[in-house]
Amino acid sequence: DVDQVRRTARKLGVDVLIGVQGSRLVLVLGRADLPARAGDDVTELAFTEIAKRLEPSFGSGHLVLGPAVPALVDAGQSARAALAGFAVARAWRHAPRPVEADDLLPERALAGDAVAKQTLVDRVYRPLQAHSADLVTTLWSYLDNGRSLEATARELYVHPNTVRYRLKRVSEVIGWDATGPREALILQTALILGSIGTDATRRRGLAGRRPVSPR
Repeated sequence: DVDQVRRTARKLGVDVLIGVQGSRLVLVLGRADLPARAGDDVTELAFTEIAKRLEPSFGSGHLVLGPAVPALVDAGQSARAALAGFAVARAWRHAPRPVEADDLLPERALAGDAVAKQTLVDRVYRPLQAHSADLVTTLWSYLDNGRSLEATARELYVHPNTVRYRLKRVSEVIGWDATGPREALILQTALILGSIGTDATRRRGLAGRRPVSPR
């Protein structure tokens, strides 16, 4: 019921563009930045919460929310992320509804989404590498050892509390907690992509190739 969607959006304080594409319902949600008036005490809902309120208007299946963008002219970026997430959402068995497109970054990356690959490298691998090589090494070891503090500590020759402290720093730097199974998948995918894409890795690969002499 498109009219019901518009009424709900109006009550939530957002504008909405609605499109029906075959069996898909596509919404573009927006909100104007109006100057605050004296005495106004209005709490704006996050777009994730708005999507939850609109969820009953959608049919069965996955509901994917693209990231917020600064202006309507940038809505295509959010739409592309949402569509890329929608295409792979079934690969996450217990995906919530709605699910944010950025929460599907591993599946999108495995499906060949270049934006998802770059996002993982930029938001996980590079910040950790720039902060401390110890954080990258500890995260690699922790994930390779089945998220075991003791096994990681033995491999790195440090106390388990040191591993625990470094994992806390990882969470503070990038906002993802490696101790959870879903977030561990996100972080491990980012580490793999970051390692493949570093200049050092590429140089090692080139060094191992034999030069080919023309005949």
